[in-house]
Amino acid sequence: MTHQLSVLVQTPAHSAISGPLTYRSESILAPGTLVRVPLGNRETLGVVWAHELGLQSAVGSDKVRGIISVLDAIAPLGERWQQLVTFAADYYQRSAGEVALAALPPQLRDLSPLQLTRHLQRNAKRASTEAWTSVEASPSPELSAEQQQALAAFHTQPGPFLLFGATGSGKTEVYLQCVAQLLAGDPRAQAMVMVPEINLTPQLEARFVARFAPPYGPQAVVAMHSGMTPAQRLKAWLAAHSGVARIVLGTRMAVFASMPGLRLIVVDEEHDPSYKQQEGARYSARDLAVYRGRLDGAKVLLGSATPSLESWHHSRPVSEGGRYVRLEMPSRIGALAALPQVRRVDMNHQPKRAVFSPPLLDAIIQRAERGEQSMILLNRRGYAPVLNCGACDWKSQCPHCSAFRVFHKIDRTLRCHHCGFAERVPRACPDCGNLDLTTVGRGTERLEEHLVELLVDVRRPSQERLRVARIDADTTRLKGALESQLAQVHAGDVDVLVGTQMIAKGHDFRRITLVAAINPDGALFSSDFRAGERLFSLLMQAAGRAGRDASISGGAEMWIQTFHPKHPLFEALKRHDYPAFAAQQLVEREQAGLPPFSFQALVRAEARTQEVAQAFLAAASAAVSETAKQAQVTLYPPVPMSMQRVANVERAQMLVESRSRVALQRFLAAWHTVLHATRSLPQAKGLIRWSIDVDPLAI
Repeated sequence: MTHQLSVLVQTPAHSAISGPLTYRSESILAPGTLVRVPLGNRETLGVVWAHELGLQSAVGSDKVRGIISVLDAIAPLGERWQQLVTFAADYYQRSAGEVALAALPPQLRDLSPLQLTRHLQRNAKRASTEAWTSVEASPSPELSAEQQQALAAFHTQPGPFLLFGATGSGKTEVYLQCVAQLLAGDPRAQAMVMVPEINLTPQLEARFVARFAPPYGPQAVVAMHSGMTPAQRLKAWLAAHSGVARIVLGTRMAVFASMPGLRLIVVDEEHDPSYKQQEGARYSARDLAVYRGRLDGAKVLLGSATPSLESWHHSRPVSEGGRYVRLEMPSRIGALAALPQVRRVDMNHQPKRAVFSPPLLDAIIQRAERGEQSMILLNRRGYAPVLNCGACDWKSQCPHCSAFRVFHKIDRTLRCHHCGFAERVPRACPDCGNLDLTTVGRGTERLEEHLVELLVDVRRPSQERLRVARIDADTTRLKGALESQLAQVHAGDVDVLVGTQMIAKGHDFRRITLVAAINPDGALFSSDFRAGERLFSLLMQAAGRAGRDASISGGAEMWIQTFHPKHPLFEALKRHDYPAFAAQQLVEREQAGLPPFSFQALVRAEARTQEVAQAFLAAASAAVSETAKQAQVTLYPPVPMSMQRVANVERAQMLVESRSRVALQRFLAAWHTVLHATRSLPQAKGLIRWSIDVDPLAI
């Protein structure tokens, strides 16, 4: 007897086959079972998603293809995991197959049942022969009164929790204590700890391994992030799925890890935009973590020194409608480890074209001569953003994007940071032949070169020359480069560290006593209403890198070079007063009807021409204009995206907004049919794809 089963395969939402497909099976397979099925002319991985179909939904048996094989060496994915995938697909307006298959390790998609069995046998044999020397776990430090109060509230209340702690207040130790008590109380319990970026994973993993590997074994802690090899990702996923791994550390992809014993989810730096996926299914891992906590009956702990305004709003008192429990740790660990003093430099009163104001340069020199470290923050890599011809006004425009190619002096290239197109710097202007090409603006590479020139005569206490180092995406491309450079900073081999935002958060630099932001003013006047929130978070996080060692933190400082020193954002930053900044921002958001007081989605279209992209969106909008009014949903006109063209693809977007999350979701779900139909209209000829981004972070 044959059976018809519903199977998810990886198909995008904008395709014609976005739902489950029907396949024939010789036996009934449990939902969550991994299978290999034919799709077109290829074989692919699928997930059984329902029991035998009823008569109404069954397809004629002569048209149904059969399941090729079953990966029965792996236990079926759990019911709660399936519910998580279904919710994510529905909420973020994607196909369930796209979400489910993207959540599985890539190597698993290519293994046959026999190959998988051999792989599992090799892993088991390797684990049994690995030598493991049991060592004493790293001792837990003495907790501060604020840490003890936060832990007491965490254990006595259901949550979700927002741990609002100053940089250096010991949030990581609270995470460790929560995990320790969970594992000690339940032999099958698992915990998930999420970080926003890959470069923050190694140092956190080292602390968790030191604390938990001795009592629970070397496989107790596993990492999950895109920087791992396919074999490493598969091994970590299998350890979590089988329950062998008690703790999973990972980036946003870890939120979909199969963990049958999940009882605790920690989201560190919960405000970070990196938790929002920007390609494919554009989900928010932070928001899904909160939902998954409800599904699995797990406690959820969000931590940040500068919480997102959405989380801060949710953590207001219950009497005002709050849904999170706010735990506060405003003080740093140690009586002397005070937050750095914030100093604003009015660049209107400094020498013209000065990159470093004389007072800031003098402060950097004094720190270096005392053997202390400084950190310079400029969130722009490369040598200069633009190469320009003064004779004819030629600029290094990318031929494929609406962006300029960045000049990288180290390899003499002009490189587009959007499509990757690169070529050698021309000897003369391509338009007029002028040999005198000049740079406009500056990036971290140029900043590093300039600092070396300014500090050439300054000496360390040992009379050695100062060392200036740079950490950004260009210097950390090679495997192990980031770890090596961070180790040099921690060892004191670097006197001045220059970098982008990747050095501004999460790192425990003990010797840094001065942090300087060179040019933060651009975000103050951005068209993106979240730009101010992101800037404040970045500067607060950067300031937190200074003065983390109580023995040398007496004079820790954060310098801001700005042409607008009286701006309210800098006033709040000077006081390290996030609550005041958040209150002011929330008042403005409420007056303007912006999130978290409204709910948004962006419908994006990509086409060969801008006219086609906008015509598709306009037609889809016109078809549902009356429905939108009745649903109390506002449809704004289509406009080009801020980065209009990338890799010769024109991009347009349309904002959809409502005061009701439920109303917006219902409208978007019903709109899918219209969007599919609109694609076949004559004015949409040339459309490449469309997508919906729910709760967008950048507009």
